[in-house]
Amino acid sequence: MLTKGKFKKRYLLLLVIVLLAGAWIWSTLNAPPPQYQTMIVRKNDLQQSVLATGKLDALRKVDVGAQVSGQLKTLSVNIGDRVKKDQLLGVIDPEQAENQIKEVEATLMELRAQRRQALAEAALARVTLQRQQQLAKTQAVSRQDLDTAATELAVKEAQTGTIEAQIQRNQASLDTARTNLDYTKIIAPMAGEVTQITTLQGQTVIAAQQAPNILTLADLGTMLVKAQVSEADVIHLKPGLQAWFTVLGDPLTRYEGTLKDILPTPEKVNDAIFYYARFEVPNPKRVLRLDMTAQVHIQLSNVKGVLTIPLSALGDPVGENRYKIRVLRNGEVREREIVIGARNDTQVQVVKGLEEGEEVVTGQKLAGGEQ
Repeated sequence: MLTKGKFKKRYLLLLVIVLLAGAWIWSTLNAPPPQYQTMIVRKNDLQQSVLATGKLDALRKVDVGAQVSGQLKTLSVNIGDRVKKDQLLGVIDPEQAENQIKEVEATLMELRAQRRQALAEAALARVTLQRQQQLAKTQAVSRQDLDTAATELAVKEAQTGTIEAQIQRNQASLDTARTNLDYTKIIAPMAGEVTQITTLQGQTVIAAQQAPNILTLADLGTMLVKAQVSEADVIHLKPGLQAWFTVLGDPLTRYEGTLKDILPTPEKVNDAIFYYARFEVPNPKRVLRLDMTAQVHIQLSNVKGVLTIPLSALGDPVGENRYKIRVLRNGEVREREIVIGARNDTQVQVVKGLEEGEEVVTGQKLAGGEQ
């Protein structure tokens, strides 16, 4: 009786196993065929670019300062004003410079009078010496009187030379005072737009150690783009590459230029190293402004009319620039080896191994989901 019970249990277990195996075989044979995501190979233009974020600055920008101390009496411009080259922007109180000129001119008048006196005394001493020399021939004067007359002439000539040196020194001081008077006028060194005013009318500027800044002028007709490029991308850049950018307020308008240079000194941001790549763009309508954020694209290569496929279609690499892909033909998927060329973040050029119009597998959908 016990033997029959064990046999019955084994029979039931075997029956369950057979049923499960049959169900698995049935589901496998009747499973729906896999569905593939595919695309048709076409010819397209492929651009390879370096993406970066940049800031806009004026190509020409200058801080206009003061070279003399004093109160800023007048300031005739406001922020946003456009000025011409050599336009008067403001005036520092000229009284001190004018007084210095008057003082030096008075000193020069005094020195010139002293020079005339010294020249007259030297002339008298010269005549006296000549008379003494004539009398000495007949021994009418002593040798001591002759030496005294010679010494007197030398002293008067030395006094004249000293006064001449003082006149030259004061003439230089007068030139400096006149230059300082000119410096009280703040003149625009270039045409541009007033972008910042640092010193207000009525404030006192002190130019003892360094020239204080009055205002900043910028020529906004041409903007300079400073793109922050990572150290991984900067090795691919060189001057002359085509570049373009958009701004946040107008993402559909492209502003194009040519890469000017890459600054050699990097900047460290949160332990990441970046280099500045710079290029210029015209700004005739003054749409672009200082410190705007630019979404920059620097074009490394541009191939036109080539076969392209998505990066997602690439399979395992099998060599240098050689990959396996899957091609769908007559409902059947087959593997094929291709050679690739240029690539960007989404597409890759097919150099060899595919023809235009073929269908490439980019993904696969199974019954349980997407693979």
